Amino acid sequence: MVRNIVVLGGSSHPQLNETICNHLGIPPPNILLSKFPAGETRVEIRESVRGKDVYIVQSGGGKVNDHLMELLVTISACKTASAKQVTAVLPLFPYSRQSDIPYNKTGAPLARGPANLAGYSFESRPQTPYPGQPQSAGLNGSVDGLHNRLNKAHLDEQQQQVSNQYSPQRDRIPYQTNGPMRSDTVDSAKYEATGRDRGASTSSLNRVNGHDESGSTTSGSSKTSFQPQPGYKQWVAQAGTLVADLLTCAGADHIITMDLHDPQYQGFFDIPVDNLYGRPLLKRYIQYQIPDYQQAVIVSPDAGGAKRATAIADGLGMDFALIHKERRPTRITDRQNATMMLVGNITNRTAILIDDLADTSNTITRAAKLLKKEGATKVYALITHGVLSGDAIERINASALDKVVVTNSVPQEEHKQRCPKLEVLDVGTVFAEAIRRVHHGESISVLFQYD
Repeated sequence: MVRNIVVLGGSSHPQLNETICNHLGIPPPNILLSKFPAGETRVEIRESVRGKDVYIVQSGGGKVNDHLMELLVTISACKTASAKQVTAVLPLFPYSRQSDIPYNKTGAPLARGPANLAGYSFESRPQTPYPGQPQSAGLNGSVDGLHNRLNKAHLDEQQQQVSNQYSPQRDRIPYQTNGPMRSDTVDSAKYEATGRDRGASTSSLNRVNGHDESGSTTSGSSKTSFQPQPGYKQWVAQAGTLVADLLTCAGADHIITMDLHDPQYQGFFDIPVDNLYGRPLLKRYIQYQIPDYQQAVIVSPDAGGAKRATAIADGLGMDFALIHKERRPTRITDRQNATMMLVGNITNRTAILIDDLADTSNTITRAAKLLKKEGATKVYALITHGVLSGDAIERINASALDKVVVTNSVPQEEHKQRCPKLEVLDVGTVFAEAIRRVHHGESISVLFQYD
Protein backbone atom coordinates (compact mmCIF):
# COMPACT_ATOMS: atom_id res chain seq x y z
CA MET A 1 0.00 0.00 0.00
CA VAL A 2 1.29 3.44 -0.99
CA ARG A 3 0.96 6.02 1.77
CA ASN A 4 0.43 9.78 1.71
CA ILE A 5 -1.11 9.67 -1.76
CA VAL A 6 -4.56 10.46 -3.13
CA VAL A 7 -5.76 9.43 -6.59
CA LEU A 8 -8.80 11.41 -7.67
CA GLY A 9 -10.76 10.26 -10.68
CA GLY A 10 -12.73 12.50 -13.00
CA SER A 11 -16.00 11.62 -14.65
CA SER A 12 -14.37 10.80 -18.00
CA HIS A 13 -13.10 7.30 -17.16
CA PRO A 14 -14.14 5.86 -13.75
CA GLN A 15 -13.05 2.30 -14.66
CA LEU A 16 -9.46 3.39 -15.31
CA ASN A 17 -9.30 5.22 -12.00
CA GLU A 18 -10.58 2.13 -10.20
CA THR A 19 -7.90 -0.03 -11.86
CA ILE A 20 -5.16 2.39 -10.79
CA CYS A 21 -6.39 2.48 -7.18
CA ASN A 22 -6.58 -1.32 -6.99
CA HIS A 23 -3.04 -1.67 -8.34
CA LEU A 24 -1.68 0.85 -5.81
CA GLY A 25 -3.67 -0.70 -2.95
CA ILE A 26 -5.43 2.49 -1.93
CA PRO A 27 -9.17 3.08 -1.44
CA PRO A 28 -11.05 5.20 -3.97
CA PRO A 29 -11.39 8.82 -2.84
CA ASN A 30 -14.58 10.47 -1.62
CA ILE A 31 -15.24 13.15 -4.21
CA LEU A 32 -18.46 14.68 -5.56
CA LEU A 33 -18.58 15.54 -9.27
CA SER A 34 -21.77 17.05 -10.59
CA LYS A 35 -23.26 20.04 -12.37
CA PHE A 36 -25.41 22.88 -11.15
CA PRO A 37 -28.80 23.42 -12.83
CA ALA A 38 -27.21 26.21 -14.89
CA GLY A 39 -24.69 23.74 -16.32
CA GLU A 40 -21.68 24.89 -14.29
CA THR A 41 -19.20 22.28 -13.04
CA ARG A 42 -19.30 21.40 -9.36
CA VAL A 43 -16.39 19.68 -7.58
CA GLU A 44 -16.36 18.86 -3.87
CA ILE A 45 -13.50 16.87 -2.27
CA ARG A 46 -14.86 15.25 0.89
CA GLU A 47 -11.56 14.15 2.43
CA SER A 48 -8.38 15.89 3.48
CA VAL A 49 -5.60 16.31 0.92
CA ARG A 50 -3.42 18.64 3.04
CA GLY A 51 0.26 17.83 2.60
CA LYS A 52 -0.43 14.88 0.27
CA ASP A 53 0.54 14.06 -3.30
CA VAL A 54 -2.63 14.26 -5.37
CA TYR A 55 -2.99 12.58 -8.76
CA ILE A 56 -6.06 13.50 -10.83
CA VAL A 57 -6.97 11.02 -13.58
CA GLN A 58 -8.97 12.59 -16.40
CA SER A 59 -8.95 11.48 -20.04
CA GLY A 60 -9.66 13.62 -23.09
CA GLY A 61 -12.36 11.51 -24.71
CA GLY A 62 -16.11 12.02 -24.79
CA LYS A 63 -17.25 15.51 -23.75
CA VAL A 64 -13.79 17.01 -23.97
CA ASN A 65 -14.65 20.56 -22.93
CA ASP A 66 -16.64 19.49 -19.86
CA HIS A 67 -13.90 17.09 -18.78
CA LEU A 68 -11.20 19.72 -19.25
CA MET A 69 -13.11 22.25 -17.18
CA GLU A 70 -13.75 19.65 -14.48
CA LEU A 71 -10.03 18.88 -14.38
CA LEU A 72 -9.11 22.56 -14.01
CA VAL A 73 -11.62 23.07 -11.17
CA THR A 74 -10.37 19.93 -9.38
CA ILE A 75 -6.73 21.05 -9.64
CA SER A 76 -7.62 24.44 -8.24
CA ALA A 77 -9.62 22.84 -5.39
CA CYS A 78 -6.65 20.65 -4.42
CA LYS A 79 -4.23 23.58 -4.42
CA THR A 80 -6.68 25.59 -2.32
CA ALA A 81 -6.89 22.65 0.11
CA SER A 82 -3.07 22.82 0.63
CA ALA A 83 -2.10 19.74 -1.33
CA LYS A 84 1.66 19.20 -1.40
CA GLN A 85 1.81 18.43 -5.14
CA VAL A 86 -0.86 18.06 -7.82
CA THR A 87 -0.23 15.85 -10.85
CA ALA A 88 -2.63 15.71 -13.78
CA VAL A 89 -2.79 12.21 -15.30
CA LEU A 90 -4.15 12.51 -18.83
CA PRO A 91 -4.16 9.17 -20.73
CA LEU A 92 -5.44 11.02 -23.81
CA PHE A 93 -4.33 14.63 -23.79
CA PRO A 94 -7.16 16.99 -24.83
CA TYR A 95 -6.56 19.27 -27.83
CA SER A 96 -3.32 17.42 -28.55
CA ARG A 97 -3.95 17.52 -32.31
CA GLN A 98 -4.53 21.26 -32.56
CA SER A 99 -0.86 22.05 -32.84
CA ASP A 100 -1.31 20.67 -36.39
CA ILE A 101 -2.37 23.27 -38.98
CA PRO A 102 -3.72 22.22 -42.39
CA TYR A 103 -1.60 22.37 -45.51
CA ASN A 104 1.70 24.16 -44.75
CA LYS A 105 0.98 24.86 -41.06
CA THR A 106 0.74 28.62 -41.48
CA GLY A 107 -3.01 28.97 -41.77
CA ALA A 108 -6.06 27.64 -43.58
CA PRO A 109 -7.31 29.09 -46.86
CA LEU A 110 -10.22 31.41 -46.20
CA ALA A 111 -11.79 31.38 -49.69
CA ARG A 112 -11.16 29.94 -53.08
CA GLY A 113 -9.77 32.42 -55.59
CA PRO A 114 -10.62 32.72 -59.28
CA ALA A 115 -9.32 29.90 -61.43
CA ASN A 116 -7.76 32.21 -64.04
CA LEU A 117 -5.15 33.75 -61.75
CA ALA A 118 -1.72 32.65 -62.92
CA GLY A 119 0.73 31.64 -60.22
CA TYR A 120 -1.91 31.25 -57.48
CA SER A 121 -1.96 28.13 -55.33
CA PHE A 122 -2.97 27.07 -51.83
CA GLU A 123 0.67 27.39 -50.78
CA SER A 124 1.00 31.07 -51.82
CA ARG A 125 0.38 33.73 -49.21
CA PRO A 126 1.30 37.38 -48.70
CA GLN A 127 3.99 38.35 -46.27
CA THR A 128 2.85 39.17 -42.73
CA PRO A 129 3.19 42.96 -42.21
CA TYR A 130 4.70 44.55 -39.12
CA PRO A 131 5.61 48.16 -38.23
CA GLY A 132 8.45 49.55 -40.29
CA GLN A 133 8.36 46.72 -42.83
CA PRO A 134 8.64 47.60 -46.54
CA GLN A 135 5.66 46.83 -48.72
CA SER A 136 5.36 43.21 -49.82
CA ALA A 137 5.75 42.37 -53.47
CA GLY A 138 2.45 40.47 -53.35
CA LEU A 139 1.42 37.45 -55.40
CA ASN A 140 1.83 36.95 -59.10
CA GLY A 141 -1.45 37.47 -60.90
CA SER A 142 -3.36 38.39 -57.73
CA VAL A 143 -5.35 41.46 -56.77
CA ASP A 144 -2.24 42.99 -55.21
CA GLY A 145 -0.52 42.92 -58.57
CA LEU A 146 -3.60 44.46 -60.18
CA HIS A 147 -3.52 47.34 -57.67
CA ASN A 148 0.15 47.97 -58.40
CA ARG A 149 -0.45 48.06 -62.14
CA LEU A 150 -3.43 50.37 -61.78
CA ASN A 151 -1.50 52.75 -59.53
CA LYS A 152 1.35 52.87 -62.02
CA ALA A 153 -1.10 53.63 -64.82
CA HIS A 154 -2.64 56.40 -62.70
CA LEU A 155 0.72 58.06 -62.16
CA ASP A 156 1.67 57.82 -65.83
CA GLU A 157 -1.62 59.37 -66.92
CA GLN A 158 -1.36 62.18 -64.36
CA GLN A 159 2.19 63.01 -65.44
CA GLN A 160 1.09 63.06 -69.08
CA GLN A 161 -1.80 65.43 -68.28
CA VAL A 162 0.48 67.78 -66.33
CA SER A 163 3.01 67.89 -69.15
CA ASN A 164 0.26 68.65 -71.71
CA GLN A 165 -0.64 71.85 -69.90
CA TYR A 166 2.73 73.34 -70.76
CA SER A 167 2.85 72.07 -74.36
CA PRO A 168 2.63 74.48 -77.42
CA GLN A 169 -0.78 73.04 -78.29
CA ARG A 170 -2.04 74.03 -74.85
CA ASP A 171 -0.69 77.58 -75.12
CA ARG A 172 -2.95 78.38 -78.09
CA ILE A 173 -6.07 77.99 -75.89
CA PRO A 174 -7.35 81.45 -74.84
CA TYR A 175 -7.33 82.20 -71.12
CA GLN A 176 -9.57 84.44 -69.11
CA THR A 177 -8.34 87.90 -68.23
CA ASN A 178 -8.35 87.21 -64.52
CA GLY A 179 -6.24 83.99 -64.81
CA PRO A 180 -6.59 80.41 -66.05
CA MET A 181 -9.93 78.63 -66.00
CA ARG A 182 -10.71 76.24 -63.13
CA SER A 183 -10.70 73.25 -65.47
CA ASP A 184 -7.17 74.06 -66.65
CA THR A 185 -5.39 74.02 -63.29
CA VAL A 186 -3.07 71.20 -62.24
CA ASP A 187 -5.21 70.35 -59.18
CA SER A 188 -8.38 69.99 -61.21
CA ALA A 189 -6.61 67.78 -63.75
CA LYS A 190 -5.38 65.51 -60.95
CA TYR A 191 -8.84 65.39 -59.36
CA GLU A 192 -10.57 64.50 -62.61
CA ALA A 193 -7.96 61.85 -63.47
CA THR A 194 -8.19 60.37 -59.99
CA GLY A 195 -11.98 60.22 -60.19
CA ARG A 196 -11.94 58.48 -63.54
CA ASP A 197 -9.25 56.03 -62.47
CA ARG A 198 -10.96 55.27 -59.19
CA GLY A 199 -14.06 54.19 -61.05
CA ALA A 200 -12.00 52.06 -63.41
CA SER A 201 -10.07 50.38 -60.58
CA THR A 202 -13.27 49.67 -58.65
CA SER A 203 -14.92 48.02 -61.63
CA SER A 204 -11.78 45.99 -62.40
CA LEU A 205 -11.45 44.84 -58.79
CA ASN A 206 -15.10 43.81 -58.74
CA ARG A 207 -14.62 41.74 -61.86
CA VAL A 208 -11.56 39.99 -60.34
CA ASN A 209 -13.42 39.14 -57.14
CA GLY A 210 -16.35 37.74 -59.13
CA HIS A 211 -18.71 40.68 -58.54
CA ASP A 212 -20.43 42.72 -61.21
CA GLU A 213 -21.40 46.37 -61.10
CA SER A 214 -24.98 45.42 -61.87
CA GLY A 215 -25.19 43.68 -58.46
CA SER A 216 -23.60 46.47 -56.46
CA THR A 217 -25.61 48.19 -53.78
CA THR A 218 -26.61 51.83 -53.77
CA SER A 219 -25.10 54.46 -51.51
CA GLY A 220 -28.07 54.29 -49.18
CA SER A 221 -27.85 50.50 -48.65
CA SER A 222 -25.77 48.69 -46.08
CA LYS A 223 -22.07 48.05 -46.59
CA THR A 224 -21.03 44.84 -48.29
CA SER A 225 -19.43 42.08 -46.22
CA PHE A 226 -15.68 41.50 -46.20
CA GLN A 227 -14.46 39.57 -49.24
CA PRO A 228 -11.02 37.96 -48.73
CA GLN A 229 -8.47 38.30 -51.49
CA PRO A 230 -7.22 35.19 -53.31
CA GLY A 231 -4.11 33.90 -51.56
CA TYR A 232 -5.02 35.43 -48.20
CA LYS A 233 -4.83 32.94 -45.35
CA GLN A 234 -6.65 33.25 -42.09
CA TRP A 235 -4.52 32.73 -39.00
CA VAL A 236 -5.79 29.63 -37.18
CA ALA A 237 -5.82 29.60 -33.38
CA GLN A 238 -3.57 26.96 -31.82
CA ALA A 239 -5.23 25.66 -28.66
CA GLY A 240 -2.16 23.67 -27.57
CA THR A 241 -0.42 26.58 -25.85
CA LEU A 242 -3.70 27.70 -24.30
CA VAL A 243 -4.45 24.30 -22.70
CA ALA A 244 -0.89 24.11 -21.36
CA ASP A 245 -1.23 27.57 -19.81
CA LEU A 246 -4.63 26.71 -18.32
CA LEU A 247 -3.28 23.59 -16.59
CA THR A 248 -0.25 25.46 -15.28
CA CYS A 249 -2.25 28.45 -14.03
CA ALA A 250 -4.80 26.17 -12.36
CA GLY A 251 -1.96 24.81 -10.20
CA ALA A 252 -0.74 21.58 -11.83
CA ASP A 253 2.84 20.73 -10.84
CA HIS A 254 3.35 17.73 -13.12
CA ILE A 255 1.75 16.14 -16.19
CA ILE A 256 1.63 12.43 -17.03
CA THR A 257 0.21 11.44 -20.41
CA MET A 258 0.62 8.79 -23.10
CA ASP A 259 1.55 8.98 -26.79
CA LEU A 260 1.18 12.67 -27.49
CA HIS A 261 0.15 13.23 -31.08
CA ASP A 262 2.97 15.78 -31.40
CA PRO A 263 6.02 15.43 -29.11
CA GLN A 264 6.54 19.20 -29.48
CA TYR A 265 3.54 19.61 -27.18
CA GLN A 266 5.80 19.06 -24.17
CA GLY A 267 7.57 22.32 -25.00
CA PHE A 268 4.38 24.29 -24.33
CA PHE A 269 4.71 23.58 -20.59
CA ASP A 270 6.89 25.17 -17.94
CA ILE A 271 6.38 22.12 -15.69
CA PRO A 272 7.66 18.52 -16.06
CA VAL A 273 5.80 16.36 -18.58
CA ASP A 274 6.17 12.56 -18.69
CA ASN A 275 5.03 11.20 -22.05
CA LEU A 276 4.55 7.46 -21.61
CA TYR A 277 4.57 5.12 -24.61
CA GLY A 278 1.95 2.61 -25.62
CA ARG A 279 4.43 0.75 -27.83
CA PRO A 280 5.40 -1.88 -25.22
CA LEU A 281 1.75 -2.99 -25.01
CA LEU A 282 1.40 -3.09 -28.79
CA LYS A 283 4.70 -4.92 -29.17
CA ARG A 284 3.69 -7.53 -26.61
CA TYR A 285 0.40 -8.07 -28.41
CA ILE A 286 2.21 -8.63 -31.72
CA GLN A 287 4.56 -11.16 -30.15
CA TYR A 288 1.93 -13.24 -28.36
CA GLN A 289 -1.33 -12.76 -30.28
CA ILE A 290 -0.37 -12.62 -33.98
CA PRO A 291 0.71 -16.01 -35.35
CA ASP A 292 4.01 -16.10 -37.25
CA TYR A 293 4.48 -12.39 -36.60
CA GLN A 294 8.08 -12.35 -37.88
CA GLN A 295 6.79 -12.85 -41.42
CA ALA A 296 4.32 -9.97 -41.07
CA VAL A 297 4.92 -6.36 -42.15
CA ILE A 298 4.57 -3.27 -39.99
CA VAL A 299 2.77 -0.56 -41.99
CA SER A 300 2.48 3.15 -41.20
CA PRO A 301 -0.75 4.65 -42.61
CA ASP A 302 0.94 8.02 -43.22
CA ALA A 303 4.35 9.63 -43.24
CA GLY A 304 3.78 11.29 -39.85
CA GLY A 305 3.66 7.93 -38.06
CA ALA A 306 6.66 6.39 -39.82
CA LYS A 307 9.01 6.94 -36.88
CA ARG A 308 6.52 5.37 -34.48
CA ALA A 309 6.05 2.31 -36.69
CA THR A 310 9.74 1.81 -37.47
CA ALA A 311 10.55 1.75 -33.74
CA ILE A 312 8.34 -1.34 -33.35
CA ALA A 313 9.56 -2.92 -36.61
CA ASP A 314 13.23 -2.52 -35.62
CA GLY A 315 12.61 -3.85 -32.12
CA LEU A 316 10.93 -7.00 -33.45
CA GLY A 317 13.13 -7.46 -36.51
CA MET A 318 10.18 -7.12 -38.90
CA ASP A 319 9.83 -5.55 -42.33
CA PHE A 320 8.38 -2.09 -42.72
CA ALA A 321 6.11 -0.50 -45.34
CA LEU A 322 4.68 2.99 -45.71
CA ILE A 323 1.49 4.39 -47.19
CA HIS A 324 2.08 7.75 -48.81
CA LYS A 325 -0.87 10.14 -48.94
CA GLU A 326 -0.72 12.88 -51.53
CA ARG A 327 -3.25 15.61 -50.79
CA ARG A 328 -4.06 17.71 -53.86
CA PRO A 329 -7.59 19.03 -53.33
CA THR A 330 -9.39 20.69 -56.22
CA ARG A 331 -11.60 22.55 -53.75
CA ILE A 332 -11.18 23.48 -50.13
CA THR A 333 -13.91 21.01 -49.13
CA ASP A 334 -12.14 18.15 -50.93
CA ARG A 335 -9.51 17.51 -48.27
CA GLN A 336 -10.52 13.83 -48.13
CA ASN A 337 -9.60 13.29 -51.77
CA ALA A 338 -6.06 12.09 -51.21
CA THR A 339 -4.23 9.59 -53.39
CA MET A 340 -2.75 6.71 -51.35
CA MET A 341 0.27 4.77 -52.56
CA LEU A 342 1.97 1.80 -50.90
CA VAL A 343 5.76 1.84 -50.56
CA GLY A 344 6.84 -1.74 -49.84
CA ASN A 345 5.84 -5.34 -50.54
CA ILE A 346 3.05 -7.06 -48.59
CA THR A 347 1.93 -9.68 -51.11
CA ASN A 348 0.68 -12.85 -49.32
CA ARG A 349 1.74 -11.47 -45.93
CA THR A 350 0.02 -10.15 -42.82
CA ALA A 351 -0.08 -6.34 -42.56
CA ILE A 352 -0.09 -4.59 -39.17
CA LEU A 353 -1.13 -0.93 -39.21
CA ILE A 354 0.35 1.17 -36.38
CA ASP A 355 -1.07 4.56 -35.41
CA ASP A 356 -1.40 6.67 -32.28
CA LEU A 357 -5.00 7.84 -32.63
CA ALA A 358 -8.12 6.85 -34.53
CA ASP A 359 -10.96 9.36 -34.50
CA THR A 360 -13.22 8.87 -37.53
CA SER A 361 -11.15 5.83 -38.67
CA ASN A 362 -11.11 7.12 -42.22
CA THR A 363 -7.33 6.78 -42.56
CA ILE A 364 -7.00 3.20 -41.30
CA THR A 365 -10.04 1.91 -43.22
CA ARG A 366 -8.77 3.38 -46.49
CA ALA A 367 -5.31 2.01 -45.72
CA ALA A 368 -6.77 -1.47 -45.07
CA LYS A 369 -8.60 -1.37 -48.39
CA LEU A 370 -5.35 -0.51 -50.17
CA LEU A 371 -3.42 -3.26 -48.37
CA LYS A 372 -5.98 -5.90 -49.28
CA LYS A 373 -5.88 -4.67 -52.86
CA GLU A 374 -2.09 -5.04 -52.87
CA GLY A 375 -2.30 -8.69 -51.76
CA ALA A 376 -2.26 -8.70 -47.94
CA THR A 377 -3.80 -11.83 -46.41
CA LYS A 378 -4.88 -10.23 -43.11
CA VAL A 379 -4.87 -6.64 -41.87
CA TYR A 380 -4.54 -5.70 -38.20
CA ALA A 381 -4.80 -2.15 -36.85
CA LEU A 382 -3.04 -1.38 -33.55
CA ILE A 383 -4.10 2.01 -32.17
CA THR A 384 -3.09 3.62 -28.88
CA HIS A 385 -6.07 5.98 -28.52
CA GLY A 386 -9.30 4.68 -30.01
CA VAL A 387 -11.59 7.71 -29.85
CA LEU A 388 -13.84 6.24 -32.58
CA SER A 389 -16.26 9.15 -32.85
CA GLY A 390 -19.10 9.64 -35.30
CA ASP A 391 -19.67 6.69 -37.63
CA ALA A 392 -16.22 5.18 -36.97
CA ILE A 393 -17.65 1.90 -35.62
CA GLU A 394 -19.87 1.36 -38.66
CA ARG A 395 -16.95 2.21 -40.92
CA ILE A 396 -14.71 -0.37 -39.20
CA ASN A 397 -17.40 -3.07 -39.36
CA ALA A 398 -17.78 -2.55 -43.11
CA SER A 399 -14.04 -2.25 -43.82
CA ALA A 400 -11.37 -4.73 -44.83
CA LEU A 401 -9.86 -4.72 -41.33
CA ASP A 402 -9.74 -8.12 -39.67
CA LYS A 403 -9.05 -6.86 -36.13
CA VAL A 404 -8.67 -3.47 -34.45
CA VAL A 405 -6.67 -3.33 -31.21
CA VAL A 406 -6.94 -0.22 -29.01
CA THR A 407 -6.08 0.69 -25.42
CA ASN A 408 -8.54 1.83 -22.78
CA SER A 409 -7.07 5.33 -22.53
CA VAL A 410 -10.67 6.32 -23.30
CA PRO A 411 -13.75 4.25 -22.33
CA GLN A 412 -14.30 1.38 -24.78
CA GLU A 413 -17.23 -0.53 -23.26
CA GLU A 414 -19.83 0.82 -25.66
CA HIS A 415 -17.49 0.53 -28.65
CA LYS A 416 -16.71 -3.09 -27.85
CA GLN A 417 -20.39 -4.01 -27.75
CA ARG A 418 -21.01 -2.49 -31.18
CA CYS A 419 -17.84 -3.73 -32.91
CA PRO A 420 -16.94 -7.46 -32.87
CA LYS A 421 -13.56 -6.68 -34.46
CA LEU A 422 -12.47 -4.54 -31.49
CA GLU A 423 -10.03 -5.75 -28.83
CA VAL A 424 -8.99 -3.63 -25.85
CA LEU A 425 -5.64 -3.54 -24.00
CA ASP A 426 -5.45 -2.26 -20.43
CA VAL A 427 -3.15 0.72 -19.70
CA GLY A 428 -4.22 1.09 -16.06
CA THR A 429 -1.22 -0.86 -14.77
CA VAL A 430 1.17 1.32 -16.78
CA PHE A 431 -0.20 4.53 -15.28
CA ALA A 432 -0.34 3.00 -11.80
CA GLU A 433 3.35 2.06 -12.01
CA ALA A 434 4.22 5.52 -13.30
CA ILE A 435 2.34 7.13 -10.39
CA ARG A 436 4.08 4.86 -7.87
CA ARG A 437 7.53 5.65 -9.25
CA VAL A 438 6.90 9.39 -9.40
CA HIS A 439 5.56 9.38 -5.83
CA HIS A 440 8.66 7.59 -4.50
CA GLY A 441 11.07 9.63 -6.63
CA GLU A 442 12.13 6.66 -8.75
CA SER A 443 13.04 6.71 -12.42
CA ILE A 444 10.32 5.89 -14.94
CA SER A 445 12.76 5.11 -17.75
CA VAL A 446 11.99 1.41 -17.35
CA LEU A 447 8.51 2.14 -18.69
CA PHE A 448 10.07 3.34 -21.94
CA GLN A 449 11.98 0.11 -22.57
CA TYR A 450 10.65 -2.33 -25.14
CA ASP A 451 12.46 -5.53 -24.07
